[in-house]
Amino acid sequence: MPWELKEHAGRHYAVLFHYALPDDAWAVELSEAVPAAATGTANADATASHLPGAAFLVTHVPDEDPDLQPTVRVWSPHERVVPYEVMRWYMEQVADQVERCRIAFEQGETETVE
Repeated sequence: MPWELKEHAGRHYAVLFHYALPDDAWAVELSEAVPAAATGTANADATASHLPGAAFLVTHVPDEDPDLQPTVRVWSPHERVVPYEVMRWYMEQVADQVERCRIAFEQGETETVE
């Protein structure tokens, strides 16, 4: 599962991409990143200083029906403050994923028609 990291005001954030099979959609998750050594995983990427933590925002991007709109879910039992720049960065990642899914759908639809 690929992810992107961003540091803002001394805190690290991660955007993780994976396919959510039950939802038939790509999931784009925003979390506060945790230091790689704190995760305790032996298989962690040795070059990563931080890894994605528990997601507090999850956007599902449907990839099989372009008429279905992405949905954003908040998964946080605690109040959380997300800096504006981090939210913009996250939404840019979501917008890119929406565009990729719609292009892929159009290409698949074109191949089916031919």
